[in-house]
Amino acid sequence: MLRRAHGFTLVELLIALTLLALISAVIFGALDLSGRSWDRGEVRAEATAGMRLAQEFLRTNLEAQHPLRLRKVAEFPLMFGGEADSLRYAAPIPERVLGGGIWYFRLSIAKDEAKSPLILERVIPDLGASTIPDFDKAERSVLAENIAELKIQYYGRDPDSNAAVDPTWRDKWDDKQRLPMLIRIDVTPKAAPPWPTLIVAPREEPEAGCKSWDFMRGRCASLT
Repeated sequence: MLRRAHGFTLVELLIALTLLALISAVIFGALDLSGRSWDRGEVRAEATAGMRLAQEFLRTNLEAQHPLRLRKVAEFPLMFGGEADSLRYAAPIPERVLGGGIWYFRLSIAKDEAKSPLILERVIPDLGASTIPDFDKAERSVLAENIAELKIQYYGRDPDSNAAVDPTWRDKWDDKQRLPMLIRIDVTPKAAPPWPTLIVAPREEPEAGCKSWDFMRGRCASLT
C-alpha cells in the first residue's frame, strides 16, 4: 500500500507565521526595553559621577579660600561676596593648573545660555585696585549643564555685630570685613533629582587676612 504524504494546510501555515511574528515582537520589545534601560542607567551613572566630581571640587576650592583684601581701599575690605544665586571668593589653584596662584572666582548659572550651565569663572585679582574686579573677560569652567536652580545660603552674624549675637542663615552675605562661618549650596538640575546639599566651612577665621583686628569696631586695622 502506498502511504500518502500530507503537508501543512494554509490555515496551519498562517497560524505558525502569526505565532512567529508575536514571539519576534515580544523578543524585540524585551531587547529594546533592556537597551533603553541600560542607556538610562549609563546616563544616570555619568550624571552622578559628574555631580560628585563637581561637588568635591567645590568643597576643596571653598575650604581653601584665601582671605584676600583690597590694599588701597579704606578698612581693607575682603574680596568675598555672596548672593542667593552666586558666590564670589578668592582661592588658590594647584601649580599644575594654570601655573597656580590665587585667583578670584564666581560661581553662578549662565541662565542666558541654551544648556543653563553651572559655571565657575576666574580672573587674576588686582589687590592694588580701588574696586572689586568684574568677570567680563574671565576664563571659565563648566561644572554641570541643564541646571534649573542654584541656591546659596550663608551662616554668620550681621555686619558690625559682636560675639554675643547668635549667627543665623541668610540668603545674602554683604559683610566686607568677615567671612561667613558656613556656606550652604543646593543645586537642582532640570531633569534629575537635586544634588545632595553641600555645606562648607572655610578654614580661615572670619576675621582672617588682617595683621591687626579692631575688635571694638569689627574692622581690619592693618594687613599682614
